[in-house]
Amino acid sequence: MKKIDLTTASGRKVDNNQNSLTAGNRGPILMQDVYLQEKLAHFDREEIPERIVHAKGAGAHGTFTVTNDITKYTKANIFSKVGKKTRVFTRFSTVGGERGSADTARDPRGFAIKFYTDEGNWDLVGNNTPVFFIRDPLKFPDFIHTQKRMPDSNLKSDNMMWDFWSKSPESMHQITTLFSNRGTPDGYRHMNGYGSHTYSFINGDNERFWVKFQLKTMQGIKNLSASEATRLAGVNPDYATEDLFVSIKNGEFPSWKVYVQIMPEIEASSYEINPFDVTKVWPHGDYPLIEIGVLELNKNPRNYFNEVEQAAFSPTNKVPGIGLSPDKMLQGRLFSYPDTQRYRLGVNYNFLPINRPDVEVNNGFRNGAMRFDDNGADSLNYEPSHYSVPTQRLDLAEPPLKIDGDADRYDYDSDANSDFLQAGNLYRLLSNSERKDLVSNIVGTLKNAQKQIRDLQISHFKNADAEYGAEVEKGIKNS
Repeated sequence: MKKIDLTTASGRKVDNNQNSLTAGNRGPILMQDVYLQEKLAHFDREEIPERIVHAKGAGAHGTFTVTNDITKYTKANIFSKVGKKTRVFTRFSTVGGERGSADTARDPRGFAIKFYTDEGNWDLVGNNTPVFFIRDPLKFPDFIHTQKRMPDSNLKSDNMMWDFWSKSPESMHQITTLFSNRGTPDGYRHMNGYGSHTYSFINGDNERFWVKFQLKTMQGIKNLSASEATRLAGVNPDYATEDLFVSIKNGEFPSWKVYVQIMPEIEASSYEINPFDVTKVWPHGDYPLIEIGVLELNKNPRNYFNEVEQAAFSPTNKVPGIGLSPDKMLQGRLFSYPDTQRYRLGVNYNFLPINRPDVEVNNGFRNGAMRFDDNGADSLNYEPSHYSVPTQRLDLAEPPLKIDGDADRYDYDSDANSDFLQAGNLYRLLSNSERKDLVSNIVGTLKNAQKQIRDLQISHFKNADAEYGAEVEKGIKNS
């Protein structure tokens, strides 16, 4: 086979296409990773006008109500007192399909929430799964390409999908989740939500805590079998969209209890699992769930385009007391999400009513396409100044993040078994009938991949659990 060198758009040969440039093994991504920026920026602009991912979605307005005092962990005013209510807008979505795709496709579900707090907008951008397929954003465009369509036939390809996964064993945990019955939830109301990434809380003493968010449906978990999901895709491809809209219209307001897991900052460096690896979960035995509030959706959009299609979410939208982490995938999204929105909706997308915060905005930005307010009128848009202009608030600075290490393209610091351990644990938690469904769902697509791809992927299943791999192997042979 002829060897072909991967290059940048300018023709420079790429030295590493698997790992972003970080400060140390567990440190954050560096701005000087120009290849990552080029790759993500081009990916964000590949299709117009719909979203590259999460194109098909539904949304609703509602409220978030605080139910527990967590002010010892965060100074964010949204959590300042028990009973405090905050206006929200939530958008659910499928990930890989186009706007016309079926709601019941086997696919992760987006679960994005915009909190219109009295300190500005906070966006919690997550999925209905606690983990993801990859842990480095450098691989994200490649992964999504495998979920899209072939360049010649314009058909989706099981071979392409499993080819990538077989060469990316960190996907095992998410594969096991996706091909279980959780991969086809019964509408949006009957699934959990997860922030997936590790974020941070900062309290009034300027102490940092690492945090994961989880939302548990109060309607109860309900999933569709593969056959029922396929049937509904033909009978009513908008099944989940309709279910959410009709339930709210009828006064049956869906709600979720919101929880966090809290890790003291100092524990991250010594914890046995890299806490910033989005392919891993934190065991509840080590970091138990703490209830913080209830999310309720109680108002349908009046105009789908204005409120759902133009809703723009990004983890860059945060408020004092809620911060980020060295999670590589999260840091990649800090660039990719707002960059995509600027491309789709224009540089002034945050002035659209659905995205505009409830607080006054004074950022000095001017002009740009679709500027439809007074454009700052005659106010000065620079600082420092002798005049009355918006100025910085040094008291809101976050505590320094300790960073140590040489800049290099690191793989995550994990042993050979870490990609398979939690996938195997999840398999063993399933009931016998759920295991059979999982294996059947995997075989249904893996059988269409080439033998070398099947064999490598089956070896990953066996590394997770011997029975798991053996059952998939048997299913392939009998298919």
